[in-house]
Amino acid sequence: MSIIKVIVHGAQGKMGQEVLNAVSKEKDMTPVGAVDAKAQSETLRLPDGSRSIPLATSLGAINITADVVVDFSSAEGAIAAIRAATANKAHVVVGTTGLKETELAEAKRFAEQNGVGVFIAPNFAVGAVLMMHLARIAGKHFDYADLLETHHEQKVDAPSGTALAIARAAAEGRGKPFLSNETKKETLAGSRGGTLQGVNVHSARLPGRVAHHELVFGGLGQTLTIRHDSISRESFMPGVVAAVRYVVKHPGLTVGLEKVLGL
Repeated sequence: MSIIKVIVHGAQGKMGQEVLNAVSKEKDMTPVGAVDAKAQSETLRLPDGSRSIPLATSLGAINITADVVVDFSSAEGAIAAIRAATANKAHVVVGTTGLKETELAEAKRFAEQNGVGVFIAPNFAVGAVLMMHLARIAGKHFDYADLLETHHEQKVDAPSGTALAIARAAAEGRGKPFLSNETKKETLAGSRGGTLQGVNVHSARLPGRVAHHELVFGGLGQTLTIRHDSISRESFMPGVVAAVRYVVKHPGLTVGLEKVLGL
């Protein structure tokens, strides 16, 4: 059995630690290195305490050959990781949100030029991906839609990449933007949230939360609610592991876990 060698980019963050822990438990993959911009030592102890792996502040500073680089850092860090990893013929799995369309195009170009795979997903929780799929199916049957997303207080972007993906999926299913009423008197600016293709999107940031999305469709005399809750960061790991296995066999750019799930 071939072992997939993995470097985790953003390894000292909460998601990075979960990825290291998940990869360590898989029989067909192993963590061989870690990168974090805030690294202050040359090694990092794995979460299970089994051993230490090399640690550096950038991919360019770590002299290790890997099959896959898994990134959970920042939008800027993700693009830097894609550039450096693909140049070294390593595949990339990106869980960082906030990438622009121009950056996705850049990722596609680097993947194709170097003959490797780049896998980018706004969310790795299977339930969240199914929610996007269901939003697309239900969207064509309703005229109005409201979306509330709640995350932990340290999340830097709002709305979440997942919320934007859900809103786009619903609008794609409808085939046109949703209707969105214009409030005649807004007593508190921004109360209606942001709007994406007619979907009103609201963001909340609270301690004690991980990732929660609730989409409510409105029609004549009825509503339909689709909700997904990630109770812990472990919920993302089956998707990450599946993406690592997928990306080594699929060169080019892949966006969205739905490709892996066959949706």
